[in-house]
Amino acid sequence: MAFFDLTGEALRSHRSTSVEPPGFDEFWGRTLERSAAHDLAPAFEPVDTGLRLVETYDVTFAGWDGQPVKAWLTLPAGSGDAAGLPAVVEFVGYGGGRGLAHEPSLYALAGWAHLKMDTRGQGSSWSPGSTADDGADGAPQSPGFMTRGVLDPRTYYYRRVYADAARAVATARAHPAVDPSRVAVTGGSQGGGLTLAAAGLVPDVVAALPDVPFLCDIRRATEITDTMPYGEITRFCAVHRDQVERVLATLDHVDGVHHAARGRAPSLWSVALMDDTCPPSTVYAAYNAYAGPKDIIEYRYNRHEGGQQYQDARKVAFLREIFEGSFSTGTSSH
Repeated sequence: MAFFDLTGEALRSHRSTSVEPPGFDEFWGRTLERSAAHDLAPAFEPVDTGLRLVETYDVTFAGWDGQPVKAWLTLPAGSGDAAGLPAVVEFVGYGGGRGLAHEPSLYALAGWAHLKMDTRGQGSSWSPGSTADDGADGAPQSPGFMTRGVLDPRTYYYRRVYADAARAVATARAHPAVDPSRVAVTGGSQGGGLTLAAAGLVPDVVAALPDVPFLCDIRRATEITDTMPYGEITRFCAVHRDQVERVLATLDHVDGVHHAARGRAPSLWSVALMDDTCPPSTVYAAYNAYAGPKDIIEYRYNRHEGGQQYQDARKVAFLREIFEGSFSTGTSSH
């Protein structure tokens, strides 16, 4: 695909025209309070994956409204009874789940704890999942997850997922091997959007690393791309012509632009300039709104795959600076 979105300075200076909905902080405060009313109840069950360099745990915790959410926790071998490990909480891309127990090991091999959160209701498109979406309201929706409960922010699917993400950070902190003051969040695509939500809802995470983030500058995204999953929204609105403004008002509550404005942790971003799934201007809209220290890596000729293993190497180096206390605002080499 050739460049289809903004380029050059117009891209890098792009700001969203989305207006933060009234009562945004109160809405999310009530959301977190509703989940906090339930005991987190983190359970860590050892799993034998046959891998000798890591230890893996099957995790269950109480997410949105106390509903059970699954995850994998992977630790460097021999560290299960230790304390003081930094941790990386990872969120998964659209349609995927936490995968299989032996898969998530990069961050554990770097010497850190790694918690990979399952995404409720997903996990049947490209990576298996294990968590039900018990909060679905049964209202009409387009196939997929983008329009599940979309006529009201209180019933919207991503309200529940964002609450799960905040609770996943708390779950990582609850394990005795983890230093709760050194927890970072990361993910790509949908996982990038959840990274921004977690960084805004849990402002004391030490780093945020969103890759080609989804759920950003959503109003613009629905107007410049018809690629799924944004296409689910346009398809729904094409049928429910009288509900368009209600849909957009709900989406404003989960827009990564508004959550980014509350993020304070040092951050490393990535964007792909030919990405027609998460258009680069939507990524820059959230990046330019982000309130904390930030740097972004552009992948000029890539689509939604973004930087992949190239970005992974940058992320490990960035996190090492963060976790070892050598990161300096304005002097990072990334």
